[in-house]
Amino acid sequence: MTTADGVVGSGPAPRPAGKVKSFLRLVMIEHSVFALPFAYIAALTAMFEADRSVHWLELLLVTVAMVGLRTFAMACNRIIDREIDARNPRTAGRELVTGAVSVRSAWTGALLALVVFLGAAALLNPLCLALAPIAVVPMVVYPYGKRFTNFPHAILGLAQAMGPVGAWIAVTGAWSWDAVVLGLAVGVWIGGFDLIFACQDVQADRAHGVKSVPARFGIPAALHGARAAHLATTALLVWYAVLTGAGLFFWLGLLVVAAAFVYEHTIVRPHDLSRLNRAFFTVNGFIGIALFACALLDLVTRGLRG
Repeated sequence: MTTADGVVGSGPAPRPAGKVKSFLRLVMIEHSVFALPFAYIAALTAMFEADRSVHWLELLLVTVAMVGLRTFAMACNRIIDREIDARNPRTAGRELVTGAVSVRSAWTGALLALVVFLGAAALLNPLCLALAPIAVVPMVVYPYGKRFTNFPHAILGLAQAMGPVGAWIAVTGAWSWDAVVLGLAVGVWIGGFDLIFACQDVQADRAHGVKSVPARFGIPAALHGARAAHLATTALLVWYAVLTGAGLFFWLGLLVVAAAFVYEHTIVRPHDLSRLNRAFFTVNGFIGIALFACALLDLVTRGLRG
């Protein structure tokens, strides 16, 4: 086998999969765990209310659409923020900064993900396709938000709130205020833990003019804001449970979520951010999965069929 420089070697030639893996690291594909469970809650609740049956093709298309849109959003975020990332020690090792992924490759991946999202929306129903461009807008605006507002976390929350609403529309082809309440819960939740996450970049953000609540108002104010957001999230989830006539297991799931929020806010202090990653990744990932598991169990015990 001849290598790129013309020397005969015995090792395998480089494979394109390396670029794919680098791109997947760039968009942190594993973080889909934050948004997908709530899209599934919305979709399965809509199916339960329609005919109490799981429509697996629709659920698959919801998954494809969610992952496609989130991948597009993360790729755009990394592309637009690459110069900011290069100036921040925490993010200086990201793939676009180090050159592990080229800007051209990142744009290619982003556009492919966008096509996948639009294709899934088109296969679901006409309303999904018609509303799909609206869902794309905040995904692109969010990275620019930190350049013109101290509250980019709110833009991120708005972007994430669209997931459950879109999932419900995917199943029913119609608007639902129940789904809006769930979407608001998700948006306020994610905006709240983004306040926590931004606390670790206060010094770099202030030095380079990047706007955020912690950079403008300080870490204590940001953590107080996150607590308020997560209290509002709990209230919105209670409202959603009432609107949809949720059963015992969903209410038990809400107790688990409330306990997780309390734990999250006890391990992150204004002068001790050493456990911030545990609060951000572990606790919030657990919240989504735990509530989905309880919601699914609740729907199954109330008659949802596979």
